[in-house]
Amino acid sequence: MSKIGKINISIPEKVKVVLAGNILNIEGPLGKKSLGIDLDIFNLEIKEGKEISIKPKKIDQNTKRLWGMNRSLINNAVIGSSAGYEKILELVGVGYRANLKGNQLNLQLGYSHDINFDIPEGVKITVDKQTTLKISGFDKQLVGSVASKIKMFRKIEPYKGKGIREKGQFILRKEGKKK
Repeated sequence: MSKIGKINISIPEKVKVVLAGNILNIEGPLGKKSLGIDLDIFNLEIKEGKEISIKPKKIDQNTKRLWGMNRSLINNAVIGSSAGYEKILELVGVGYRANLKGNQLNLQLGYSHDINFDIPEGVKITVDKQTTLKISGFDKQLVGSVASKIKMFRKIEPYKGKGIREKGQFILRKEGKKK
């Protein structure tokens, strides 16, 4: 039995969930997402628009793995369309700055050139201070992907801790040279 898959997903009041064929459409105040669900393997029940339950038709090793994953994907889409997802990035280093120029994020990260990052559709980036970025959106995977791409522009350096990090991320610091 899947520990995650057994748990029912509660649907908030503002979110509409409709099953059309093999596609589950989830629509809320922040956005809408459609997920493809294999109905040959799973039974999907929407109980009075308040709960979703997903159960496999037959339990074997393969369906156990897919059961929890599909339940998590549906839950992430429901949470994303009602509350949304957010990641906060911090730029740590002398002269590291971020600015918004239209639909582009301009980053100054100690290189000889500025880095311009095109903001994808469905993601909103705000610059609180010049060193703090707030990435938000309704798609958990897209928000995480954008945050990861921005972090790759300047990886965290272990001696001084300079680079782009998520808020609250632990950095293993190394000791420098000794005389």
